[in-house]
Amino acid sequence: MLLLVLGGAVVGAELLSRTTAQTDELADRYHPARVEMYRLQNALLNQETGVRGYVIARHEDFLAPYVDGRAQERRSADRLESLIGFDPRLAADLNAIREAADAWRSEHARPLIDRARAGETRAGSTEQVEASRRSFEELRTLFGVQSRHMAEARKEAREDLASLSTTRDLVYAGMILAFVIACLALTVLLRRAVGRPLRALRERSQRVADGEFDLRIEAAGPSDLRAVAQSVEAMRHRIVAELEETLSREARLTRQTGELDAQAVELRRSNAELEQFAYVASHDLQEPLRKVASFCQLLEKRYGGELDERGKQYIDFAVDGAKRMQILINDLLTFSRVGRLNDERSPVPMGQVLDRALSNLAAAAEESGAVVERPEELPEVVGDPTTLTMLWQNLVGNAIKFRSPDRAPRVVITAEPAEDGGSWQFCVADNGIGIPPEFGEKVFIIFQRLHGRDAYAGTGIGLALCKKIVEHHGGQIALDPGPTEGTRICFTLPVRPEPAALPSPEEAATA
Repeated sequence: MLLLVLGGAVVGAELLSRTTAQTDELADRYHPARVEMYRLQNALLNQETGVRGYVIARHEDFLAPYVDGRAQERRSADRLESLIGFDPRLAADLNAIREAADAWRSEHARPLIDRARAGETRAGSTEQVEASRRSFEELRTLFGVQSRHMAEARKEAREDLASLSTTRDLVYAGMILAFVIACLALTVLLRRAVGRPLRALRERSQRVADGEFDLRIEAAGPSDLRAVAQSVEAMRHRIVAELEETLSREARLTRQTGELDAQAVELRRSNAELEQFAYVASHDLQEPLRKVASFCQLLEKRYGGELDERGKQYIDFAVDGAKRMQILINDLLTFSRVGRLNDERSPVPMGQVLDRALSNLAAAAEESGAVVERPEELPEVVGDPTTLTMLWQNLVGNAIKFRSPDRAPRVVITAEPAEDGGSWQFCVADNGIGIPPEFGEKVFIIFQRLHGRDAYAGTGIGLALCKKIVEHHGGQIALDPGPTEGTRICFTLPVRPEPAALPSPEEAATA
């Protein structure tokens, strides 16, 4: 089939090339040559007419056709020579006309013009004009010969083109017939060599699939089909072996399932105990810390006059350490409870939880002179109102706390649909001290701080808590490295799904 296609393509391309060449020869050579031939003849006729008119009228204006005809003759002759140079007969006709025209001009045209300008009698001029006319008749004869030869050449070119077109059509028809015969032969060959063995393989494979795992699959047909049959037979052996292994493994899994159920019960009991332990541990840890802080303060109050500055400083260190330990314990408990306690999933208006967070931060905002810019309307998301309030409170609180010392805090909150179309993107931007882009991931790790405790208070859990809350709600949070001033943190939350439309009474009745 490949040889047939390649051979037909080569023959067809050759015939098409020859047909195109013949067509181009007619269009680009013979047709323009015929036009130039008529222009050449008209130019010579105009010369003869101009000479006779000038001799009779003795006025220079009558020489214009002769002068224009000479220029047109040269252009047409050169163009015609470039077009018919490949045909010796047409080239000979052109040379004969050129020579006859030169002879007529040298023997009759120019002498007549010179005598007319010299003022000779009109009777003599008439005889010379008649002699010029008889000499020009020879040119007219050559015109007829040239026209006849041009017509014969065009006719031969058309006949060659028609012959090539007929040959091309016959070859194309033969190629199509040969292609159809080859396709039929290949179809019969494929059905015998491949179809039958493939059908037998399919039938045996189906019987194995129906449960006859001991049925042997025979390999027959071409090498590729035999290889497939051998692979299927190997697969059958493997399936039988795996089936036996599966049956034994199923028994083991049954036993292990019972054990896993028992372990799950034990894990639930253990988690409940751990939660109780965390609650009790937090209170038991905070009670000694409160005692340390209280007694240190009492010690300073009662014996403050007897202590020097270093002693007072030690007491301050102890009180500050106890308070920071209490804050750290509370933050750790909050961090551990995200996703485990109060995991309420309901439609939450983000505007309301933001109002609650700003109300909790009212004192800090008033003290620092912070300005919070927010949209009038915020969308609804699905989540836990308590943890989402903590999220806003931590982000806005950080924007107020890490403010620039030379200007009042300005916090800008924005909300817009995310690119994925299934969530909203919220951003909190401020004009504070900013976070370098290289710390964009470090700030969301628990206990990671970029500043000392003497510069900014805190435990290093705030942004880690924000990340856990956002990811627990199915979103993402990240630092925007774009702003050159301040910090911009963006997070996404899933969109609240639209409620399904209730059926109309007519539809309900129909249902």
